[in-house]
Amino acid sequence: MTNSNDGSDDSRYRLLVESITDYAIYMLDPNGHVTSWNPGAERFKGYIADEVLGTHFSQFYTPEDREAGRPGLALQSAAEAGRFESEGWRVRKDGTKFWAHVVIDPIRRDEELIGFAKITRDLTERRKAEQALKQSEEQFRILVSGVTDYAIYMLDPSGKVISWNAGAERIKGYKPDEIIGDHFSRFYVPEEVDADAPANALRVATEAGRFEKEGWRLRKDGSRFWAHVVIDPILGDDGEIVGFAKITRDITERAAAQRELEAAREALYQSQKMEAIGQLTGGVAHDFNNLLAAITGSLDLLRKRLPYDPRMTPLLENAIQGAERGAVLTQRMLAFARKQELKLEAVDVPQLVRGMGDFIRRSIGPNIEVRVQFVDVLPKARTDPYQLETALLNLVVNARDALPNGGEIAITADQVTVPRASGERRIGDYVRLSVSDNGTGMPAEIAARVTEPFFTTKGVGKGTGLGLSMVQGLAGQSGGWIEIETEVGHGTRIDLWLPVSSDEGSVATLAEPPAAAHAGKRLVVLAVDDDPLVLTNTVAMLDELGHHVLVANSGEEALVIFERHPEIDLVLTDEVMPGLSGSELAERVKQLRSTVTVALATGYADLHPSPGVAVGTLPRLSKPFTLALLAGFLEDLALNGSRSALRAETDHQRLG
Repeated sequence: MTNSNDGSDDSRYRLLVESITDYAIYMLDPNGHVTSWNPGAERFKGYIADEVLGTHFSQFYTPEDREAGRPGLALQSAAEAGRFESEGWRVRKDGTKFWAHVVIDPIRRDEELIGFAKITRDLTERRKAEQALKQSEEQFRILVSGVTDYAIYMLDPSGKVISWNAGAERIKGYKPDEIIGDHFSRFYVPEEVDADAPANALRVATEAGRFEKEGWRLRKDGSRFWAHVVIDPILGDDGEIVGFAKITRDITERAAAQRELEAAREALYQSQKMEAIGQLTGGVAHDFNNLLAAITGSLDLLRKRLPYDPRMTPLLENAIQGAERGAVLTQRMLAFARKQELKLEAVDVPQLVRGMGDFIRRSIGPNIEVRVQFVDVLPKARTDPYQLETALLNLVVNARDALPNGGEIAITADQVTVPRASGERRIGDYVRLSVSDNGTGMPAEIAARVTEPFFTTKGVGKGTGLGLSMVQGLAGQSGGWIEIETEVGHGTRIDLWLPVSSDEGSVATLAEPPAAAHAGKRLVVLAVDDDPLVLTNTVAMLDELGHHVLVANSGEEALVIFERHPEIDLVLTDEVMPGLSGSELAERVKQLRSTVTVALATGYADLHPSPGVAVGTLPRLSKPFTLALLAGFLEDLALNGSRSALRAETDHQRLG
């Protein structure tokens, strides 16, 4: 019964072995000769059973392995250790090689070695795949190691650095042995470490499958750089995170260029906005100036013609003062619009500031200290000294208002050379006049708007909102600009940049006009203005002074009247008019009769230059003007004209 079962089992095992084709399974005698052969062995090695039975299994080894005695060592190891396992090259019948996984087990009967069971598997394709993967990994490692523009490295699941490439070393400054094993949070700035930003980055990468951000990072030497960071999770075969791939790029220069571009765009936008506001403000101020000219002139004439009345005269004086305050307001609006009339001179800034010292101290009160400091040698600035005094006073008063509990105001000046244009800055040499305080300061959004006209942070009735607008307008018309630095709780500093004057002396005086008339002579005046209110007022004032007046509502009409009346001594014209401007009218008049004086009555700085007339040589009477100012202006014309005639007569005698 037992023998029958044993025979049945042997048959089943034989059938099992002979049905396997993916493995070569065969037996060796104690000396290594083949004693059995299955279909798998025939398929792998190419031998049929009759060809290989009784031969030594060493024929399956390469010549190099046979010379090294490896077949015998394999049997010896199996016999002594109870098992031999290895991988290596084997040879088929046709001489081709395949990569084999070999297991040899000893077969014993009652402790006696009677042979070996040998199982061989062809792993050639798997080895090729492994070799290809290894080669790919090596190529990738070489690639990553060779990249220097990107820091590419790996983190373990906790965030510790486990690899480091040349780019990481170049960008961050650490060598591999200095950083591997450390936590990647050391690359973050302290404020982000305190905010737990590194852990948050890994959390987002884990949950979202990717983390990407730009921000400041630290180098080994402590310096900062602006980085673009990407973190991707690395998953194992089981889907669990085994680490993170981190790529960092230094984009400091690109970010700086982008910020400069955005700043330039913002500056252009602000410039265009302020230009539009300036044009609107200048136009409104010009028209308002004309109205004030009519009002102040008419009120001035009424004051002169009416007797004193204790009930009426104070009201008249009050109206005149209101009109004068309106005139100051229009001048500020024109200053912002860069259309006020300036007399640009070489100004000694330290001398001007010291001359205002007492007045400044009286304006700010006893609880605020004023510190004045200038460099030893400071060139003169090119600007209007009277407008600069007003601008400086505006800055000081603003600083005072930012010091409700007292403090310090510093007024300083130095020379600065701008090597390249940036934003509002232009290349050149400048005098920088600064007014700073240690007061309340301003938020950035407020500081960005303080030069806008009518924008004020003061209470109702405590400011027009035109102070800094006027300062900016003066700077712009002088060829400079203003800069504002402020921080809430730490004070404000405003720098007024003015170009260095190329002429250290005073500005040249205006060329003297031809003789208009001798003082006291009754003149024939052609008054020209497109605004009937202003024209009526001008005519009334000239008539009050005893002059004969001809009237024109435009430049074209004035030319017609001028040609008909050769007795005209003076043409007093507005500048901004439809058709011919005042300066263009002056050119045409000079072409017809060069001895006639042409004067401009305008509150506008923008003239329309004509090739035949140097606009700067035309006498100018600023609007609005009073009767006394007009009389003084005409007397100055007569005095200058008399001097010119006297010099001409003297030159004639010398030539004779």
